Amino acid sequence: MVSRFEHPAGGYKKIFETCEELAEPIPATVTGRIPSFLRGSLLRLGPGLFEVGDEPFYHLFDGQALMHKFDFKNGQVTYVRKFVKTDAYVRAITEKRVVITEFGTFAYPDPCKNIFSRFFSYFKGVEVTDNCLVNVYPIGEDFYAVTETNYLTKVNTDTLETLKKVDMCNYVNINGMTAHPHIERDGTVYNIGNCMGKGASLAYNIVKIPPTQKDKSDPIEKSKVVVQFPSAERFKPAYVHSFGMSDNYFVFVETPVKINLLKFLSAWSIRGSNYMDCFESNESQGTLFHIAKKDPGEYIDHKFKGAAIGMFHHINTYEDQGFIVTDVCGWKGFEFVYNYLWLANLRANWEEVKKAAMMAPQPEVRRYVIPLDIHKEEQGKNLVSLPYTTATAVMNADGTIWLEPEVLFSGPRQAFEFPQINYGKYGGKNYTYAYALGLNHFIPDRICKLNVRTKETWVWQEPDSYPSEPLFVQNPDGVDEDDGVLLTIVVAPGAQRPGYLLILNAKDLSEIARAEVECTMPVTFHGMYKP
Repeated sequence: MVSRFEHPAGGYKKIFETCEELAEPIPATVTGRIPSFLRGSLLRLGPGLFEVGDEPFYHLFDGQALMHKFDFKNGQVTYVRKFVKTDAYVRAITEKRVVITEFGTFAYPDPCKNIFSRFFSYFKGVEVTDNCLVNVYPIGEDFYAVTETNYLTKVNTDTLETLKKVDMCNYVNINGMTAHPHIERDGTVYNIGNCMGKGASLAYNIVKIPPTQKDKSDPIEKSKVVVQFPSAERFKPAYVHSFGMSDNYFVFVETPVKINLLKFLSAWSIRGSNYMDCFESNESQGTLFHIAKKDPGEYIDHKFKGAAIGMFHHINTYEDQGFIVTDVCGWKGFEFVYNYLWLANLRANWEEVKKAAMMAPQPEVRRYVIPLDIHKEEQGKNLVSLPYTTATAVMNADGTIWLEPEVLFSGPRQAFEFPQINYGKYGGKNYTYAYALGLNHFIPDRICKLNVRTKETWVWQEPDSYPSEPLFVQNPDGVDEDDGVLLTIVVAPGAQRPGYLLILNAKDLSEIARAEVECTMPVTFHGMYKP
């Protein structure tokens, strides 16, 4: 699953360039045959505007949200994209400057205001960004484009129009919410975010949003907190990007990457700081694993601990014979990986890109096994008795249970990231296959498949081609877990038609079809297939 190519021509720089939205869908040129069961839309989100006037955005997660859509109809494909008309975007375009502070870009105060009005605007508090560039998912019958703040943006997935901004703080005690909910078969949505817990200390809440309501009311209004996880540090919540969910349990991995809230609140108004300035690493904490029962929600107070990792994406989590198995895309050590995702680093020449990645945490796909049945007298011995894994859990004298993972894949500076599975049938269940975007020194250059049982791997890769997260779509007539296709957007800057939708057979990653368009596309992070 290691990349076969170098990128000395630097074609990857193209995916970090501003592009225009499209007024109308444009037709794609199809080679191969589009499977007849593809009748819906592929929706993707990512940054599309990387500067406003002469003011640049600095970080990968700062560019203004652009929504992409490929439509499938009778074997034909069209492509369209529109900027999400968030407050951040509309105000930036109107004032021709960065108005709202983004993840790694500080918005300077309005130069037209005098010192008094500037002084008073400091006391109004921070305007939090609604730049929803990370993902899109359904709540009830509606669709929301999201980032990791308290704001969701309701969008029309047919026309890509922006409908309204929703503040989750109006409904539940939460400071923000991840862009990685878990969605059950009936449409129930679960998500996690940090919050103010008891006694003015931080905690993490799992929020449940019910499915479509009989009376057609908005399910978001019925959101509720189902369980709370404690924070290891009172004023410094860990950065949380996703969580694990099996049939009956939640898994929350508390990494050493912390948000220094005091710095966040004070530095912001005074010193032109942004979100990135407020992260720090706790070098002695290691990684804490928390579990909770799902229904009814109940925190299980055992101290599971492992060596320090950074972690953004859970792959899957399931229960087996009294254990919870949780597979994750880890990054070894306590340093924050986002430190390596400044646009200046990603747009550098290939040798520089490689040099930077040499210093960064190393990626590894890991399986952790958490025992549910724990007895104090069993200290010193491995509690994991599942026959198929080498992952261990050992109780220390102080009652903490030390977790050592099984490594499912490891390649130096070759990440298996943006993982996907056959979620509809195998989310929260014992499964075999994971699909991912392969990062080569942080540059996306291949699609990967991993058999998590045998560690067998498959790769799709072409020179000077930069794909995105692969989404799995089940073949309705299929019986096997991997009966279906993967959808990914590929940018090939040198080509006559430099952007295309690629359809791969999920069995062996062989190409089934591609639909090419005559425009290039910037990077996208996450998205969904809407049947």
